[in-house]
Amino acid sequence: MNISFKQLKLFVTLVQAGNLAEAAERLCITKAAASLSLRELEKQLDCRLFDRVRNRLQLNTQGEQLLPLADELLQRLATMEHLFQRPDQSRDLLRIGASNTIGNYLLPRLIADYLRLHPQVEFKVVIGNTRSLATQVADFQLDMALLEGSIADSQLQQQEWLRDSMQVVAAPTHPLASRSRLSLADLEHQRWLLREPGSGSREQFQQLVGSHLQHWTPGLELSTTESILNAVANGLGLCLLSGLATAAALRDGRVVALDLQPGFQRSLRLVWHKAKYLNPALAQFTDFCQHWRPIHY
Repeated sequence: MNISFKQLKLFVTLVQAGNLAEAAERLCITKAAASLSLRELEKQLDCRLFDRVRNRLQLNTQGEQLLPLADELLQRLATMEHLFQRPDQSRDLLRIGASNTIGNYLLPRLIADYLRLHPQVEFKVVIGNTRSLATQVADFQLDMALLEGSIADSQLQQQEWLRDSMQVVAAPTHPLASRSRLSLADLEHQRWLLREPGSGSREQFQQLVGSHLQHWTPGLELSTTESILNAVANGLGLCLLSGLATAAALRDGRVVALDLQPGFQRSLRLVWHKAKYLNPALAQFTDFCQHWRPIHY
């Protein structure tokens, strides 16, 4: 058996791209060369790694077994190359995902604090909703992710990171805005503004509020926190949001936080694939995250 790193690189890229044309483009080779490399790899392993489904390549059971091993070998090769580079050429790349609230309000401070200690590291950051980022971690497109919502995928390792307060916010003119010590029962028959399906904030609303109300009306569905805050400020409904996201709008008086008793808390999580090889840079960053606490958090 004579498997090459180029074949493994193609295999991992195919998993991420889903088709030969895009994988070939990413690797700057022809589609024919990519197809030949895949056939040679499957011939050496004596098995198919993908099922062909309507012009797309879908990873099968054998491919799922190979993926973490191929990713680890490629990561170890990158570590060896990094080890023997001159110091002025040595750069580590970390591919990090963050759900929207974390990505907008915590990640910039986290990376800035980390780079002050480790300036040789480069970051590729993807910000999106919890569901899409979990899929990218499972496919080894991301080294790890910092997420707000819970993940059901048994392939992924999850570790609690920070606690985050959740607030129900309303326009200053809303009838509930001036009342104190509200309970969930006081939130019946209200219109709610929601994030898109797959977001951590949407999931938290369903778990903490929606499932406990008998009568509530879905209002606008919006894909950004700022658009939801603007909709709340204009009297279009209530919303459950992270205290990190509402702080500026509360200071400006655009919205008010309802005095709900008791309040809500959620866990923010560090997530990576259980079979992921934690190269030195990734292990160091993961350890830094576990001990990092933002000022005034």
